[in-house]
Amino acid sequence: MTGQLLITRPEHDYATRYLSAWAGKTFEIAKAKGYSIIDLRCERASRKEVESILNKRKPGFVVINGHGSDDSVAGQEDEPLLIAGDNSSLLEGKITYAISCRSARGLGKEVGQYTNTTYIGYKEDFILVYLEKYRIRPLEDKLAGFFLEPSNLVITTLLKGHPTEEAVSRAKREFLRKIQGLLTSETSVDAYSTLRYLVWDMRNLVLCGQENKKLF
Repeated sequence: MTGQLLITRPEHDYATRYLSAWAGKTFEIAKAKGYSIIDLRCERASRKEVESILNKRKPGFVVINGHGSDDSVAGQEDEPLLIAGDNSSLLEGKITYAISCRSARGLGKEVGQYTNTTYIGYKEDFILVYLEKYRIRPLEDKLAGFFLEPSNLVITTLLKGHPTEEAVSRAKREFLRKIQGLLTSETSVDAYSTLRYLVWDMRNLVLCGQENKKLF
């Protein structure tokens, strides 16, 4: 099959660098499934670029990595990319996943009302815990992996052709598996302290709009 994945990967602070690095781990599956990846990294994660791609190339799958608010998701240097009441209609007919704080509250709710459209995101802050010593080597940070492996599962589940509701369910189950693993094994103080944040992210991952929408 052939499809297009638009992904934004700002890298202007440690949090966005982590999101960017771990998002790159999904590219292998995307390519294996025949997807053309439109990778808006660093300065390309701008409103101008996002609007241009959505208007001209019309990708069916949009992944946003970055900071957010109730009504928007941001790109490089926290520039708002997609905003409720402004340009959210560009996401109509698509599946969007935002790894971003609180955007499901307003933006996601609005996007989810469009026909044949799904928005997956977080209704509260997306919390990511990482270790300072890995700040320039994010993929080696196993603590961050507790948060970003479940998050990536949303993306890879959708790329494999499963419906949106299943993608969210699998991610929540993976969060739960991480939590149970920490509770039932000997873990470091750093890992054990992340438990409440894993529970937080699991509970606040939500789906707005069509629950059975698939990429193919």
